[in-house]
Amino acid sequence: MEIIYFNTYFDKYMRLKDKNIRKITRVGKTSLAVTLPVEMVRELGWREKQRVVVKKIKGGFVIRDYRSKKQKKLAP
Repeated sequence: MEIIYFNTYFDKYMRLKDKNIRKITRVGKTSLAVTLPVEMVRELGWREKQRVVVKKIKGGFVIRDYRSKKQKKLAP
């Protein structure tokens, strides 16, 4: 009985762990897309068609809201 419980727990843990692993998919002829976990998007208060900024950093990307605090500093 304990082994079945462990396996069930382990499977559930692995599914939660793998939730943030995403695939890059083709959208049209010249663009690629990555889906975002809905829980993370909701936590940030983002919504469909929201403008975001994608910045390349060493080893990856950063995605942030177009109207973040850093962007507002540029306004007079």
